[in-house]
Amino acid sequence: MADKFTVKAEKREGRGKNDSRRMRQQGKVPVVIYGGGTESVALSAELKDLAAILRTETGVNTVFSIDVANEGLVDVIFQDRQIDSIHGRLVHADLRRFAKGERIEMTVPVHLIGEAAGLAEEGAVLNQPLHEIKVLCEPANTPNAIEIDVTNLNVGESIHVSDVEFGKGIEVQEDAETVLASIVLIKEEELEPQTGSAGEPELVDQPGEDKA
Repeated sequence: MADKFTVKAEKREGRGKNDSRRMRQQGKVPVVIYGGGTESVALSAELKDLAAILRTETGVNTVFSIDVANEGLVDVIFQDRQIDSIHGRLVHADLRRFAKGERIEMTVPVHLIGEAAGLAEEGAVLNQPLHEIKVLCEPANTPNAIEIDVTNLNVGESIHVSDVEFGKGIEVQEDAETVLASIVLIKEEELEPQTGSAGEPELVDQPGEDKA
């Protein structure tokens, strides 16, 4: 996992459009924290701090702490976010608070590593049906990516979910027979042989015609 981020936040009273507009003009973003068996909390946080988290490799899967004055740290993860379609800026964020030991569903990218042996055969290609996979785990233990070694994969062979060790505490939310990687052979279609003569058509005398 990436280094832990801590974002300072302040409680906010107003939830109207004017309050949110003034907040954004000050470089802040309205934030609401849900979950964890307690009531939701409305906060404001610095845009630059939240944007820095979204730009990391783990992005929305990043577990970070919200530091509210006099209330200590709360571990959260992005649940939803609103992006300004014109400026591409974060304008609102919903964060999920979770209790210690709680597992939630996360989406993790799948990376294929190694040079598959089957690719040495002419016409062979590496097929990757899934580029990300859903897992159930504690957010703090979510891997940055699922790495699958395809070095020994030959033509006609596949790697399924059931073939991969995903680590302790990680439960894959995909069918065990789901294909993650395979080597398939693609052959060029043979051209059908041409029939008939490509020369000038033969002239046939019509009945009743006089020959010159």
